[in-house]
Amino acid sequence: MPEMPDTPRPSVDDDPVPVVRRTDLGQAKLLPDIDHDGGWLLTLDDTPQSYVDLGDPTHLEFEYTQRFGHLVDALAPAGQPLDALHLGGGALTVPRYLAATRPGSRQRVVEVDGPLLSLVAEHLPWHGPGADITAVVGDARAALAEAAPGSLDLVVADVFHGSRTPAHLTSVEFLRLASAALRPGGCYAANLADGPPLAFARAQAATVRAVFPEACLIAEPPVLRGRRYGNILLVGSTGPLPVADLVRRLAGDIFPARLTDGADLAAFVARTEPVTDATATDSPPPPEGAFSVG
Repeated sequence: MPEMPDTPRPSVDDDPVPVVRRTDLGQAKLLPDIDHDGGWLLTLDDTPQSYVDLGDPTHLEFEYTQRFGHLVDALAPAGQPLDALHLGGGALTVPRYLAATRPGSRQRVVEVDGPLLSLVAEHLPWHGPGADITAVVGDARAALAEAAPGSLDLVVADVFHGSRTPAHLTSVEFLRLASAALRPGGCYAANLADGPPLAFARAQAATVRAVFPEACLIAEPPVLRGRRYGNILLVGSTGPLPVADLVRRLAGDIFPARLTDGADLAAFVARTEPVTDATATDSPPPPEGAFSVG
C-alpha cells in the first residue's frame, strides 16, 4: 500500500494539526492535545501507543508510564545517570523522561517500525540538552542479544505490534539475554496487557521469576483481581528491588496501583510454568473497544 502523505507540519505560529502516515505496522496518527499545549498522542490503527509533552518531558499522561517513571526514580539516587536500553520506541516517552530527570544518561532505543520512528523524529523531536538518546530501527530481541554483557542499568520492554506483545519477547530465553546485559543490581521492566483470567500475566510472572532473583508485578487492583483488561508492569532485578520506595510512590497516584512480590507473587503465579521459545505465544488481544480512540 502506498504511503499516505503527511499533513504539512505547522509553523510555530500555527495551531497544531493531526498528522497521519502509513507505517510498516499500520496507520499512525499524531493527535495534538487540544486541552494541553505541547501534548501529543500517538496512535497506531487507533490504538493509543504514546503520549508526549514537548514542553515538559516529565509529564507522564498514561498511568502505566507513570509507573515506569516511579521505577526510574527509585532505581538510583536522584539525578544519577543510567545506561538504558529501550525495546520498543513509540514516541519515546520514557527515554525523554529519563533524559530530563537523569541528565547524562546514555540511552538506546530500538523500534522495529522504521517509518513510525521517522514520523516521530520529524514531528516530535527528542534531541535537546542532556538527551543522549540514540534511536535505531531493528528487532528488540536481536538488539538485546548484541548488548555487551553487564553494560546496562535498565532494560525497558514496551513492545506491541498493534495491541499485542510478540511471542519471541516473552520467553525464558529472551529474559536471559536481558539478565546477561544488566549490571549487578540492574533492572528489567516490561509493560504487558492482559485481562481475565490473567493466564498471560501469570505465565510472564513465572518466566521473570525463573530468570531473576528478585521480581515484582505492578497493576491496579481491578486488573489484578481479573475484573478488567489493563496494563501490568512486570519487573525483574539482578539485585534487591526498591520495594518500599516504589510502594510509597505508587500510593500517591490518582489511580493507585498495587505492588505484588515475594510470597504474594508466588501465590499469583501458583503452578504456572515459565514460558520458553517452544511454548511462547503473542499476548492475548484486548476486548473490543478497550483502547480505541477516534
